[in-house]
Amino acid sequence: METTKTLQYTAKDFKSDQYVRWCPGCGDHAVLNSLQKVMAELGVAPHNTAVISGIGCSSRLPYYISSYGFHTIHGRGAAVATGVKVANPQLSVWQITGDGDCLAIGGNHFIHSVRRNVDLNVLLFNNQIYGLTKGQYSPTTKKGFVTKSSPFGTVERPFRAAELTFGARGTFFARLLDVDLKTAQQCMIAAAKHEGTSVVECLVNCVIFNDGAHGWLAQKENRADRTIVLEHGKPMIFGKDRDKGLVLDGFNLKVVTIGENGVNEGGILVHDASCEDSTLHMKLALMEGPNMPIAMGVIRNVEEETYDAAVEAQIAEVQAKSKVKTFDDLIDTCEQWDM
Repeated sequence: METTKTLQYTAKDFKSDQYVRWCPGCGDHAVLNSLQKVMAELGVAPHNTAVISGIGCSSRLPYYISSYGFHTIHGRGAAVATGVKVANPQLSVWQITGDGDCLAIGGNHFIHSVRRNVDLNVLLFNNQIYGLTKGQYSPTTKKGFVTKSSPFGTVERPFRAAELTFGARGTFFARLLDVDLKTAQQCMIAAAKHEGTSVVECLVNCVIFNDGAHGWLAQKENRADRTIVLEHGKPMIFGKDRDKGLVLDGFNLKVVTIGENGVNEGGILVHDASCEDSTLHMKLALMEGPNMPIAMGVIRNVEEETYDAAVEAQIAEVQAKSKVKTFDDLIDTCEQWDM
């Protein structure tokens, strides 16, 4: 007899009573809706969930989730989220941040939370612009792009979120597109189940200051040919007709057409998200169009001890060996003398 899973919660249980103050058409709406559905599916109670953010359009999100939340200061979301998780490891902690909040003023906090492997779920909204402060270029804005703070085009090379994550020895990296809700939810569920810092780059559109930032990917009629949704243990095949795949050509990745030049499905690379060596993960994450598809889904998912678990274990070990069991014991260890 086939049984169906009964969800303990629904998305509505994670919706607050606050009016969502994002522009109509903003990609942040889709990520919020996906997150609420994912939280319901995960079954973690709202009172066991904490959503932490910094400053920026994306950082308004804690107001829209019915859970514990903390809208912190610019770039410091990672530091506060780390404190929350270490103080109460039983909480499911989500850090909401943007390309400006996370990779500019918050860059140092970001790489060190990744390096420490704190058990956080980081949703990094990337619209390649500062939206809240009205359209200045951000650390991910493409070189040459004209903005209010670069009227002749920015001369800076952009950061790539995956590169920073892997450089900080990150154990989990995924990427989603705001209009692809199915892949978005799959990425978030995998991130929540991963023990350690899960970085999910969310490619979102800013309809006001950078409309069409990811338009090349977002067009439904061309999306299948311009993106590849990676799945662990499955061949890296993509395309509207599922006839394209990735192979290695020397040290580089190459797109081939299945059925041409003797290429068959058996010759296509199989995705291994759990490989400890991040070389191929990096190559997949840094693919760029128009000659290569943009990688979506879970790109890297590697097991490693978490910072919060290590801190808990260390405290327990020290406590077990210590003769100090009470406050009186502690006082007795201090230097004392009689008058």
